Amino acid sequence: MRIDIITIFPKMFAPVLGESIIKRAQAKGKVKIYLHDLRNYTLNKHRKVDDRPFGGGSGMLMSPEPIFREVENIKSQSHKVTKSQVILLCPQGKRLNQEIAKKLSKEKHLILICGRYEGVDERVRQYLIDEEISVGDYVLTGGELPAMVLVDCLVRLLPGVLGDKNSLKFESFEGNLLEHPQYTRPARFRGFKVPAALLSGDHKKIENWKKEQALKRTKLRRPDLLKLHKVS
Repeated sequence: MRIDIITIFPKMFAPVLGESIIKRAQAKGKVKIYLHDLRNYTLNKHRKVDDRPFGGGSGMLMSPEPIFREVENIKSQSHKVTKSQVILLCPQGKRLNQEIAKKLSKEKHLILICGRYEGVDERVRQYLIDEEISVGDYVLTGGELPAMVLVDCLVRLLPGVLGDKNSLKFESFEGNLLEHPQYTRPARFRGFKVPAALLSGDHKKIENWKKEQALKRTKLRRPDLLKLHKVS
């Protein structure tokens, strides 16, 4: 997979892209991630990427010209990729979930546009992007943090990135259930014991306990997911 990220704050990404699983995935050649400074594609001497909205209103809007120019340039550079999926990170988009992440993880090329200010010129939405994604029903100062969340979410789904191939199978939201409670050594800590089922050595008993606990936890914390679980 190739991921290109368009932002006016590229330095924000170094701590995230240069550590942990994302760093290892890049080292293994599972993903290539490129950062692009939107200001490099402006045509004005002040490298200004925003302007006042027509019709008035508070704040500033991101201008369409540098965004169009940068996306077109990225596509011309990645000519070996037959199709690029252009995504705008913004509050109006679909709320990111595991199903969307799994779908996007199968794409060969993603171009992520980090929105800023009061948003982008509507022509970007109408004529340039393929999808809008939000990471939740709250307001952030820009699309950089959502882009980091999306990249982290996608990269770990790529084949060969996680060391344990079963890790993804038992995570929260797989099968629309939250993950079951987990314990590690010591088996007894300050008088608190690990459930007997997990210490039994009986694989069937352990599996049944995990399923039962996952259902119980989902019912308590996210009952909305149970409807989806029944459908799937």
